[in-house]
Amino acid sequence: MPEHSPSPSPERAIYGFVLYLIAYVIFGMYVIWAFVPLSYLNMVGLTYWPQKYWAIAFPTYLCVTFLLSYVCYMGLVCLRTTSMDSVHSITGIYHIYISPQRIFNRPLAEIHNG
Repeated sequence: MPEHSPSPSPERAIYGFVLYLIAYVIFGMYVIWAFVPLSYLNMVGLTYWPQKYWAIAFPTYLCVTFLLSYVCYMGLVCLRTTSMDSVHSITGIYHIYISPQRIFNRPLAEIHNG
């Protein structure tokens, strides 16, 4: 069996189950912190918690960051793409490079006729 196989293995099943349980515990702690009043948490002895503002702000920031990552990625693609009249946008094994001086210094009739 190769070292990096995508097939299921008992170790992966254990790691996946542990991550599944940890995700549920963290989500449960988040829900308790977000919805239970601070006075009840203090009575139980849980005194140090972030402000309740972050129960709304953090997921909102994550969603906005996720959406803006698409906008930034599209902007990066537009910046990295060559213009349509660039010789660098012509690719392939049969392309012929013609210098810009030969293209732009010819009269229109000569360009039209080939």
